[in-house]
Amino acid sequence: MNALILAGSRPGAPDPVAEAEGVAHKSLVEIAGKPMLAHVVVALREAGIARIAVSASDPHVRDLAAELGCEVLATGNGPSASVAIGLDTLGAPLLVTTSDHALLKPEWVRDFLADTPEGSDVAILLARREAIEAAMPGSRRTYLRFADGHWSGCNLFLLASPRAGLAIDTWKMVEADRKRPWRIAARLGVGMLLGYALGRLTLADAIGRLGRKIGVTASLVAARDGLAAVDVDKPSDLVDARAIMGGRAGAWTT
Repeated sequence: MNALILAGSRPGAPDPVAEAEGVAHKSLVEIAGKPMLAHVVVALREAGIARIAVSASDPHVRDLAAELGCEVLATGNGPSASVAIGLDTLGAPLLVTTSDHALLKPEWVRDFLADTPEGSDVAILLARREAIEAAMPGSRRTYLRFADGHWSGCNLFLLASPRAGLAIDTWKMVEADRKRPWRIAARLGVGMLLGYALGRLTLADAIGRLGRKIGVTASLVAARDGLAAVDVDKPSDLVDARAIMGGRAGAWTT
């Protein structure tokens, strides 16, 4: 098992977390005395993953990745293209996560791998709304609303077999439509779109059918800990992450 950490930069406006902290890239923002990227690397190593690569274009992030003992890979035109480069370089099985997943715990990685159904080519970790709100009361997040619940992504993906490469182009489509799930349903046909509109389509079924359409076995894995869905996308997330890492109690920002 190898791992790829995505630490690229989206084109356009500056990242709000990096800008607020006065650093070149949010991977470099410190939480509990260490850059976010370092927290992710440590968690992966403690989960038993020895070979770790970081996909980054910022020179400061690339230098930090090298200091942490990681391989440094070029970024592609978007996360899916960077994953394709990582899969070509590292092979499968490949665990993929992001550099802003500062709260990542080694047990989340081990649980994800253990809970992935046998025979899966691709697996995605998602957390139920109930689990997130139990772990972090008052948290406001964007949810995918399906018949089997409201789900939020956990920035953990498993490319379990070489066939997972077939899913890279679909990943690009999901990136574009991740906040408009009806478009994903529409790609599965009129029946699936109608099922979504009527509240009958489950996310597990949608992922499975989407996988079969492109020739892979794709699985949804439910996170055991709702905190697995918490990354650092905005300054309020950073406040929460620092409070959690510092072991402080109190109200969450909303």
